[in-house]
Amino acid sequence: MSASTLNSSIKLSQWFPIANWIKSYNRTDLGSDCFAGIITAILLVPQGIAYAILAGLPAQVGLYASILPPLMYVLTGTSRTMSVGPVSIAAIMIAAALSAPQVVSHGDPLINAMVLAAETGLILLLMAVFRMGTLVNFISHPVLTGFTSGAALLIITSQISPLLGIDQSHCGMNWNCYLDALLTMNSSTVIIGIGSIIALLLFDKPLGKLLQGFGFKQAWITAICKSGPLLVVIGGAVGATYFLDDQQTVKTVGAIPPGLPVISLSGFSADTWGLLFPSAAFIALIAYVESVAIAKVTARLRRQRIDPNQELIALGTANLAASVSGGMPVAGGFSRTMVNFSAGAVSQIAMLVAAVLLAIAVSFFTELFSNILKASLAAIILVAIAPLVKVRSIINIWIYDRADALAEMGTFGGVLILGIEQGLGLGIAITLLGYLWRTSHPHIAVVGEVPNTEHFRNIERHTVATWPSLLLIRVDENLTFANAGYLEDYIYQEIAKRSGLSHLVLIFTSVSYIDATALETLENLIISLRNSNITVHLAEVKGPVMDRLQTTDFVDKLSPGEVFLTTHQAAHRLAKS
Repeated sequence: MSASTLNSSIKLSQWFPIANWIKSYNRTDLGSDCFAGIITAILLVPQGIAYAILAGLPAQVGLYASILPPLMYVLTGTSRTMSVGPVSIAAIMIAAALSAPQVVSHGDPLINAMVLAAETGLILLLMAVFRMGTLVNFISHPVLTGFTSGAALLIITSQISPLLGIDQSHCGMNWNCYLDALLTMNSSTVIIGIGSIIALLLFDKPLGKLLQGFGFKQAWITAICKSGPLLVVIGGAVGATYFLDDQQTVKTVGAIPPGLPVISLSGFSADTWGLLFPSAAFIALIAYVESVAIAKVTARLRRQRIDPNQELIALGTANLAASVSGGMPVAGGFSRTMVNFSAGAVSQIAMLVAAVLLAIAVSFFTELFSNILKASLAAIILVAIAPLVKVRSIINIWIYDRADALAEMGTFGGVLILGIEQGLGLGIAITLLGYLWRTSHPHIAVVGEVPNTEHFRNIERHTVATWPSLLLIRVDENLTFANAGYLEDYIYQEIAKRSGLSHLVLIFTSVSYIDATALETLENLIISLRNSNITVHLAEVKGPVMDRLQTTDFVDKLSPGEVFLTTHQAAHRLAKS
């Protein structure tokens, strides 16, 4: 193979990861993927419709977003089993963005949703260009948990109306209005809604355990249990049609236009791009965080690797595909991915099979979808979303780290009170403030020698040897402008407690970086203590830190102080002087 051919092959596999594994694909893998694809397709129909309605869009939008976007991810994604399409958290964010008064006044919600998908895709691709995959590290786990819990609670409250057949859209903060609305509940809708929830709960763990007891294979258990949503929507439609007297009052999805979506770049309103950009940025961020987290879970189970930057490209192209095919912003869905994985999917061919089956259904069977009840869809959303509300997590994190707990509570409350985007922003801000506070108050300890060893430990935790003329201080944080003053105050406080002090040793075992402000503080400290007849020394300085110090005149200013290789050497040399 020539060098140019090899380079072309490497570039192809980088842009299209499918080229890495398709070569070893075999007939057994195809059988597993076909089975998993069929099971996933069964879940895609009710979920796609439900999340489109949750986003305030026509039902077909969720179906369209489950066809072309997954196909783009098949070509460009690095996860073998992730299912890309409409997701609940993104759907509620889309609903919030499209319902803003300034956006509503700028035309058709469907066109606005397509603009939102296009912007989301472009933002993700731009992040890929600048290799900003690590940006997600600024969203801590507590913030993400608080965000998903708050958003899930908003979704749950939004589904009360279709579940009970009431109209609460005009109530706002008037609680009496909600009580009055409850009095107008549609009994047929309530029966179907509550019955659907019970059926879905039974289809989950209870049915799985029962089938396991009968000796069913795990793949068939997954297939049967995960068909619950489809059976629920079918059962609800049949029940309303043939067994309820007032089926006319039970709200259905309504007519869904047959046929595949038309690829189009027309109809976009330039005025809405600026209005929707902030929302698109938050959707892109959450879509990426959620997708990569899901992809990593399944990849680790099979010892596979996820390329975070390639995932930005894959999700970006998937969202652009959603935009031009009449869809909505998409991401990796946790429930669909786990169904796909549990059903035995080996590769993205499973999602290719699911997308093809869904395309066939959209082309020829949309008439059947029109009788799907909104109450059944509300039940599907509620059962899928309820586990995301993790109030217990706040209690557990509060016990371990109150700063993280405050970030989680702030995000949770912010989402509920201020809004989705503002709540997430508040959580990130609290996290960064907490990080800055911790960084500006690093752990610093006075240490002594553990008897008969060369180990040095905190004098407040261990019985150790110390010397009247020597003070050993260990700094457990990088030195920056944020904590230089704190370190200086700590040193002066410890010196004030001791008389007859001749030497101070700063132990830099955990210091990997010293910025210019901290360096200047150290130089001033050296001069000030020298005037008080106290010599400053350093010990256990890391190589990269020492390299940077030697580019300055710091070592000269430290003299007659020394830089010791170990604390043990420093203690036994200076204690005798």
